[in-house]
This record gives sequence, structure tokens and C-alpha cells, in this order.
Amino acid sequence: MQDRFIYADNAATTKVSKSVLEAMLPVLAEQYGNPSSAHKMGREASRLILAAAQQAASALGCKPNEIYFTSGGTESDNWALRSAARLGSEQGKRHIVTTMIEHHAVLKCCGELEKQGFEVTYLRPDAQGRITAGQVEAALREDSCLVSVMAANNEVGTIQPVAEIGALCRSRGVLFHTDAVQAVGSIPIDTAAMNVDMLSLSGHKIHAPKGVGALYIRSGVALPPFMLGGEQQRGRRAGTENTAGIVGLGQALADVTSDIGGRSARLAKLRDRLISGLMEIPSARLNGHPSERLCGNVNISLDGVDGESLLLMLDAAGICASSGAACASGSLEPSHVLTAMGLNGQLARGSLRLTLGDDTTEDDVQYIIEKVAAAAARIGGL
Repeated sequence: MQDRFIYADNAATTKVSKSVLEAMLPVLAEQYGNPSSAHKMGREASRLILAAAQQAASALGCKPNEIYFTSGGTESDNWALRSAARLGSEQGKRHIVTTMIEHHAVLKCCGELEKQGFEVTYLRPDAQGRITAGQVEAALREDSCLVSVMAANNEVGTIQPVAEIGALCRSRGVLFHTDAVQAVGSIPIDTAAMNVDMLSLSGHKIHAPKGVGALYIRSGVALPPFMLGGEQQRGRRAGTENTAGIVGLGQALADVTSDIGGRSARLAKLRDRLISGLMEIPSARLNGHPSERLCGNVNISLDGVDGESLLLMLDAAGICASSGAACASGSLEPSHVLTAMGLNGQLARGSLRLTLGDDTTEDDVQYIIEKVAAAAARIGGL
């Protein structure tokens, strides 16, 4: 029976940090007023939400009134795509450009919009998971209303040239959305420098609780509301605000961006050590860009090794990992990201994603290397 536990699935979710929990507890226990109420407790709850918006704005390089709190990254993506498409349709523009490696929250939205008569161009990445501004430029048309390219891929960690793509879209008058759920806290985010019109993020990827996220909407972008009802959040996102979750998200954003350079450097060193050790396993292949990748992301494929069997053996050894996006767990199909990058079905099914976090140590990395190597040898010899 294993007596060691290593959590290496931080891209799926993270634990709530102590500072976030401490910020949330008073809101849950004492400051529980409805932010829309006119009395003292309501005004205090409203003040807490404004403070969190200021924290988010500081982390993203924008203004507090450009932040809209949501239930998470999926809602933020849905709002951005569906409402931007509606806006484009009203202007006679019904063409969308995205990529084949987006999160399913984007891809399934695009699929639904296609059923409504929109045309969607899906850009294929190169073998390292990169999309270029040149690809986007070649895909743009006179009737293009939206481009959506993720800031960094959730499976292989490849970082996209968002600022360059955003500048192109701005020059062509096309709205640009980026799903930054995985990027926030790992790379510097500056909405102005990145030329984005909309940006999605999620709290549970950065040590805030599940069920809270945000959508940045640039001032001047008349994005229609996604949820109707009350007049919360300047009439653009109805529903009584999740005050405690919003406070937690604000604290988490402040925490992960306070020393992003130091945090990224520490994780990148561990990441590179892990990659180096895993590449010594026969038939191991690194998936994603070797350097332009998230600081905590390691994704490999092991030829001849079944990914599900590998995960079960690692779990028995006390290691939490994944073979792709958590939202696709249970699917028998190989990763859409890896197949888009050119991997065959066998290699895609033999993938392993290890995502490191603030608690990861050098000893953890060495232990992971040893257990993956042992598991791969055992499975490959069956």
C-alpha cells in the first residue's frame, strides 16, 4: 500500500489556498448580504465585489468596470462566443475563426453556431501545437466577426502568439477572444498589450474555489448580455453574485500575479527536470512546444503504452495525473488536441499529462520519473 501522495494534475483543478480560504470565510459566515440590497450588509457585499474587481483589473491590466464575474471558464467562453456571434450577425457578418485545439467550451459553441448558419474556420496547429498570425490572416474574410484563439493550450501547454494575433484582428476590425484559463498565473497577462477584446478565466485553476470565473470585456465592445434577469453587473450578467467566490477569485488573482516571474521560474525548472527524466524512457515523445510552453506543463506520449493503464498504476503509486483534459475523461476517443497536431491514435491514447503546482518539490519530480518509467516498462512488457 502506497504511503506517498503527489498531486500532479493542477491543470484539471487546484486546491483552495490558505489565503483564499481566509478571505472567503468571513463572507460566508458574517458578510452574507445580497449585493443588490440597499441596507448596510448589502452595501458591504457590493463593496467586496468592487474590491475583487479591482484586484482582477490589476492582475489583467484593465479597468474594474471591464471585469464581469461568471460561474467559470465555460460560461465565460460561451458568453464571449455566442454574444459576439450575435453582434456580428446583426452587422451581416457570420464567419468565425478558431483553432482545432481549443477547449470544448469553445469548440462546442462553434458547433452550435454552425447549426445556426454561421461558418467556422478551424485552424490546424503545427506539430508543436502552435498557431501563427499568418494562419489567422489567411483565414479572415470580409464577413468575419470573431477570432477565438486560446492563450495557452490546456493539454500540451503550448503558448500562442496572442498579442500578434490580437494586433492583426484589431487592424481588421474583428473582435478577438482568448481563453486564458490555463495562462493566468503562469504567464504575464496584459489585456491592452495582448490586443484582446474578451478574455476568459477560471478560479479553480489558480487556487480559488470551483464555480467562479470572469470575463474581461474591453470598454467599447457592446457585447450583449448572456444571462437575463436582474440588473446585476451593470445589467450584463444577471443573477445574485457569488460574493464569497468572487472574493476568493480576487485574492487568488492577487496571489498568483504578485511574483509571477519567480513562480514561473521555479516551476519551469522543475518542469524541465521532469521532461529530461521522462525522455530517458524508451519511445517517449514530448508533446507541445519545447520552450514556448506553460511553466508547469509536461505532456508526453509513450509508444506501446496504454494511457489508461498508466494512469491507474500511477494512481496506485500515489500520483494524480491525467491523459488529457479533465472534462473529456471517460471518452474512448484520443485527444482532439494531439490528433490535430498529427499524432496517430495509438500515440494519442498513450499520452500522459503532468501539471505541477506550488507544492511540487524536486523529490516529487524524481519520484514521478521513477514511477512512470517502472509503469511504462511493466505495461510495455505485458
